[in-house]
Amino acid sequence: MVSRAESAAATRRALLDAAAELLDEGGPEAVTLRNVGARAGVSRGAPYGHFADKESLLVAVAAEDWERFGDEIAALRGTPSGRLRGALTALVSIGRRHPHHYRQMFGPPGGDDPATMIRASCRAQDEFLAIASELVDEQDLHRYGALLLTGVSGIISAELSGHFSTGNWRTSADELVDTLVTIIADGRPRT
Repeated sequence: MVSRAESAAATRRALLDAAAELLDEGGPEAVTLRNVGARAGVSRGAPYGHFADKESLLVAVAAEDWERFGDEIAALRGTPSGRLRGALTALVSIGRRHPHHYRQMFGPPGGDDPATMIRASCRAQDEFLAIASELVDEQDLHRYGALLLTGVSGIISAELSGHFSTGNWRTSADELVDTLVTIIADGRPRT
């Protein structure tokens, strides 16, 4: 027999999975609590028992995306520069495979519990900074970590908007990630 807590957890999981699918398929506009409930196969009122509103649901999806990204970074093995490349490439992959998820991850946290997303993103950032700390001095760590993550964010935005394929850049996201890693790893910005 399934307990009430297990049933609630299974419903929440089904709602999160349904919301993630709808987000992939049609962006945030496709994610309504009614659509999510229908996709999850639960009653009309079930989503409201787990999420205050659509924004709260999207924050929960983004928090899970941050958690997966943090887990992926933590599992990377190899040289510091290889792990740095792997972390940046993983972020590019999220942008390519799940652009709407990526935008939710990097959007302002809203909903009734924005701290959930903030905690998940901070954990992933800590994992990322642990890798970067092997390549840069402690005093430069946060500056270079932010530069790398925001640089890759710009790279992803440029790729998603088609600038690399239609503009004069004559490069790719992958080449730019390699350039960032080379600048940090080979340049060894240590004072």
